[in-house]
Amino acid sequence: MSKQEVFIIGAKGIPAKYGGFESFVDQLTARKQNEEIHYNVACRRDLSDNKADFYEYNGASCFNVDVPNVGPAKAIFYDVKAFQQSINIIKQKNVKQPIVYVLACRMGPFINHFKKELQQYGGTLFVNPDGHEWLRAKWSYPVRRYWKYSERLMVKHADLLVCDSQNIEKYIKHDYEKYNPNTTYIAYGSDIIPSKYDYSDKDVKSWYEKHNIQLDNYYLIVGRFVPENNYETMIREFMSSNTAKDLVIITNVEKNKFYENLKTVTKFDKDERIKFVGTVYNSELLKFIRENAFAYLHGHEVGGTNPSLLEALGSTKVNLLLDVGFNHEVGLNGAGYWTKEDGVLGQLIEKADNITTKRIKELDEASNKRITEQFDWSIIVDKYEHQFLGARE
Repeated sequence: MSKQEVFIIGAKGIPAKYGGFESFVDQLTARKQNEEIHYNVACRRDLSDNKADFYEYNGASCFNVDVPNVGPAKAIFYDVKAFQQSINIIKQKNVKQPIVYVLACRMGPFINHFKKELQQYGGTLFVNPDGHEWLRAKWSYPVRRYWKYSERLMVKHADLLVCDSQNIEKYIKHDYEKYNPNTTYIAYGSDIIPSKYDYSDKDVKSWYEKHNIQLDNYYLIVGRFVPENNYETMIREFMSSNTAKDLVIITNVEKNKFYENLKTVTKFDKDERIKFVGTVYNSELLKFIRENAFAYLHGHEVGGTNPSLLEALGSTKVNLLLDVGFNHEVGLNGAGYWTKEDGVLGQLIEKADNITTKRIKELDEASNKRITEQFDWSIIVDKYEHQFLGARE
């Protein structure tokens, strides 16, 4: 019997060096357990280290897609072109019963056309609805309306919606009840494997010395530099606390309007404890930084199961999370929670500063247990492979 061909569209490409979807595809292909599955992964040529039309990585067949530089619409064009190239490959190789798995709901107005083409080969359309893209503050009102419209069409035409958050699955079932959506919940993955680094490693020592940061003496934030990740609340509340520890912020900070506005509102540049340190693409170094943080602050408000939250739960001993459904379903009893009301997080930080060693150990064990029991990559990959192989039946 021929292998089940799965085409993955929507990640920027592998090897991963960008965000959550890229890391997911990297892990899914690297940890493949069933040889009856073969992955085909769309990659953006302008972001790819390998510029060849086709290349192999993690046993997957990667194909590069050229995308015109059309500003914010670039991601939509990328998905459309990637789907078209997937159909071309399916035609050329006469693939029977292929699965196309589209990550995020960007290409809704085009999906009906491609679904019809896919059906000619007995194909199945899987969609990951991602988070509430239409709620993101960075988008203008017309763009938000497009995202919502696009999401509706993706939900309408998907054969299966793979939700990486239980809250997103509830939302899809409720808001799009008229389409009777077929959904399943498969979370994002993580692990509790310690970093390969220790403090004597050159990369580690130089990073800590460069930023004048002491082990176990800093609160940590990791995430995209966007308003809905609540940087303003976290920075303002941290500054209002009496903690002597630093606040280390790992993000793709750009000296843009958001940054300047944040500086004006909070005056964080006058507080020596606040340290924007840029991005860290070395995954082992990032894991070491997480492991040696005193505590992790998580303010993500929009989206499904957030990869940086899972990584924190698996690495950082104390995690303080914004109390929204997405975060609570992941952290449960392995974290502390805060709201955006004045003084709540500041008080929680001061309370954390005086936490007992026993309580730190309890939180660490509880957060690690969340990862091993529900979010370990081996569990996630197994669930995906069952779905992919089940589509044949």
